Amino acid sequence: MLKKMMALALLLGVNVSAFANVELVKTRLAQQYPNIKLTHIKPTEMSGLYSAVMDNQVVYINEQAQYLFVGSMIRLKDHRNLTKDMVLENNRIDMKKLALQDAIKTVKGNGQRQLVVFSDPNCPYCKTLDANLQQLNNVTIYTFLYPLKAQSIIPSKQVWCSANPALAWSNLMQKGIQPNAAANCSTPIERNLALGEQLALFGTPAIIFENGHKVMGAYPAAEIEKLWQKMGL
Repeated sequence: MLKKMMALALLLGVNVSAFANVELVKTRLAQQYPNIKLTHIKPTEMSGLYSAVMDNQVVYINEQAQYLFVGSMIRLKDHRNLTKDMVLENNRIDMKKLALQDAIKTVKGNGQRQLVVFSDPNCPYCKTLDANLQQLNNVTIYTFLYPLKAQSIIPSKQVWCSANPALAWSNLMQKGIQPNAAANCSTPIERNLALGEQLALFGTPAIIFENGHKVMGAYPAAEIEKLWQKMGL
């Protein structure tokens, strides 16, 4: 199996030596410390040191799998925080995994930019974010109803079953008007919860930009605009 993977790496122009060393680190770690689970093991710019992810945190391990390091790696020549770059990359969501038909679609202005939001109707930070999103223009917002709180499941279903889900959601989040639709239609709530778990979204609100970059929290509209500019979106 390893030979086949290395042959594929050659065809793709991948550094086979680095690939083999990663496999060696995995083997040594499994043999010496089988209870330590690392994912996304990759070679770093520093010879003999590899980055990895453990419990959603970037860590570093040496080639002999004897030492584990936690902290930031700074490249001195340009003072770049390489660990921060890795965190941002690891936080990216594959947009192809998002079934946008399971979200409430709201178009503002020309709708050119896109945001995906996972939100719980009983989450106060979600209500703050929803108010902040109203200040944005020229954006299409896809809101996945994501009721992590048990008491949020019924109102989430009622919103989805409303004649105008976008209006029902806005009224609930901004005016506190409870939806009056029956919660007996077919809803994507269970799929949304499964998707959120798959994406490791253990809190709300979550914001995903169209390039897959994910942030958590009630970001002000101005901060979202800055992130758009920074990412060239």
